[in-house]
Amino acid sequence: MGLMNYLRNRAGVIIVVFIGFAIFAFLLGDVINYGTPFWARHQNQVGSINGESIDINEFNAQVDQTSEMFRQQMGGGTLSPQMRSWAVQQVWGQYLNRELLKREVERIGLAVGRTELNDLVQGDNPAMQIQQAFRNPQTGQFDRAQLTSFISQVGTLPQGHEAHGQWEALLQNVIDERLSAKYTNLINNSIYITSLEATEEYNQRNKLANFEYVLLDYDSVADSAVTVTEQDYKEYYNENKGVFKNPEETRSLEFVVFDASPTAQDTARVRTTIDELKAQLAESTTDSLFAAVNSDTKYPYIFRKQGEFTPALDTLVFNAPLGTVVGPVLSNGRFEIAKIVETKVGPDSVKASHILLNPATEGGTDRAKAKADSIKGLIEKGESFAALAVQFSVDEGSKINGGELGTFGRGQMVPAFENAAFDARKGDVVIATSQFGIHIVKVEDQIGSSRVVKAAIIDKQINSGRETMDAAYSKANQFFGALRSNNFQETATQQGLSVLKANDITAMETMLSGTEVPRELVRWAFEADKGDVTDKVYESDTKYIVARVTDIHKKGQLPLEAVKSDIESVVRNRVKAKKLIAQATEAANGATSLAQIGQKLGKTPTLAENIVFANPVIPGVAQENAVVGTVFGLQPKQPSKPIRGSQGVYIVEVTGFVNPAAPTDLSAQKRQMTQSLAQRTWSLAFRALQDKADIEDNRARFF
Repeated sequence: MGLMNYLRNRAGVIIVVFIGFAIFAFLLGDVINYGTPFWARHQNQVGSINGESIDINEFNAQVDQTSEMFRQQMGGGTLSPQMRSWAVQQVWGQYLNRELLKREVERIGLAVGRTELNDLVQGDNPAMQIQQAFRNPQTGQFDRAQLTSFISQVGTLPQGHEAHGQWEALLQNVIDERLSAKYTNLINNSIYITSLEATEEYNQRNKLANFEYVLLDYDSVADSAVTVTEQDYKEYYNENKGVFKNPEETRSLEFVVFDASPTAQDTARVRTTIDELKAQLAESTTDSLFAAVNSDTKYPYIFRKQGEFTPALDTLVFNAPLGTVVGPVLSNGRFEIAKIVETKVGPDSVKASHILLNPATEGGTDRAKAKADSIKGLIEKGESFAALAVQFSVDEGSKINGGELGTFGRGQMVPAFENAAFDARKGDVVIATSQFGIHIVKVEDQIGSSRVVKAAIIDKQINSGRETMDAAYSKANQFFGALRSNNFQETATQQGLSVLKANDITAMETMLSGTEVPRELVRWAFEADKGDVTDKVYESDTKYIVARVTDIHKKGQLPLEAVKSDIESVVRNRVKAKKLIAQATEAANGATSLAQIGQKLGKTPTLAENIVFANPVIPGVAQENAVVGTVFGLQPKQPSKPIRGSQGVYIVEVTGFVNPAAPTDLSAQKRQMTQSLAQRTWSLAFRALQDKADIEDNRARFF
């Protein structure tokens, strides 16, 4: 009973505690389920711009599209991490451009109307992005029929189809580009150059100064002869404080690279393999199959004209008799061999139409072929190919145009289709079977004529062998195992290793001082503390890397200590300048000419001729803004006071000016200045918008 009374009396407290525990358990469950604390609400955001979040899935889809575009531009090869990084950077730039511009155009009321957008898409002069997206690959020109066909097809597809998303993204890019142009034009139209500005610019570029100078070089004072104080650093830092602002957080690293690139032994090993394959290919009776099985690159088994093989193979292939195996040749880090299987003279390109049948919906391949024969018979009797294509073809991309495929060269179609189209004659209707189905192909035209060769090609990449990789990893692991908190340089020296440095890298870097590194190494660096050594040996394709964080520079104003080593030489020269200015002032005391001052200093004045204010370079010395600026404010034949320059302390004396003829018409000068300023307006405006924006960049978490 005592226990029951206790529970009754404390029921309220117990319930409150229980509810509190339940809430905590719920939140804890949220933590467990999502893998991040409940206060981390943006784990799926790649960033945000002025409060507009960017979802990683949407961002990644655009990166994939951009990466694929880069890959196609490179000829379909493998995309390097560096190229992938550029794609990420380009997509991020597009988001920045769009969101920063969005707020501005809404604020001032800019828009793209429906009629205007229609004109940008289907008008007489479509937007450049439309023209690029619907370009004929053969001619390189905008293909309006292809655009019309695509729009018609999109209209018949259900919402949510991939094509809808691609089309909407393209339209949004067209709108963004148009709004950007309007905004830029609005700014450009506000530019005005006065006659006074034009005259001053004209004089700065055309007025000539001739002067003599005496230079007391900073190198004439030994570093040990001056003492640089903390106050010297502070003075320079405070005078140039605006320069020391970090736009984003950076890290500095020291690192050691252990190279596992292929050795001479690796090259010899691959050469032996390719030689063996050459002998086997020569005896093979199934050339295409043998090549497909044994080649690192699966080359299409098609006819090629001269210039379409790799340069190393091209001449050999076209000069060898049938049945010959040529090579091996070395090309881009791989050995190649080729067996000449067939040669003939054929067209360079073909214009064709087709009707595509799907065996799966026709009841099997045999029935599809029988139907294709029937359709071919109708065409040969005079039936309209275009009408039959609209009726029977399952290729939605071409049937709307009566089956037309346009003009294409060798290597643009699948081999079975290409062979049928190029082997037939103009006007022929032939049937071909490919992985897409059964094609009824009509050859509308054949253009050009060249000798072509069909060859079975085998290549073998020269890769690092296990022995090479193991040797490099062993050295890297030995170095890594000997590291402690502060012995990175010491250990490297003991083991005869070179330590490289990479200063102020950003979170999205893929290179350290010219060395390509894995992204996970850079991500580690931005999670580590100053002095931390990598948590493991990081590996790239042919390198092992061990690194240490040497410095961290946060975003924003950098403190003096963070830039001290960078400004040390400049500050030391300023201290030397004080010493040299005192020396020059003493020599100038009582002197009436530069020659007298030079005599006291043991220096012969040097003549500088035809110097203009707009290009403040002293020939044979350096760019000296302060010196040349002083020259244009002096009267002739009067020595200047000592001037602190970039290379030393100067005393100058103007011998004369050559004034240009007064401009008769300033309109050309105004126009040139306006154009020059207009070219920079968008970048300047974008920088200003970016500086004012609230930007959160989380890309480094995901890429």
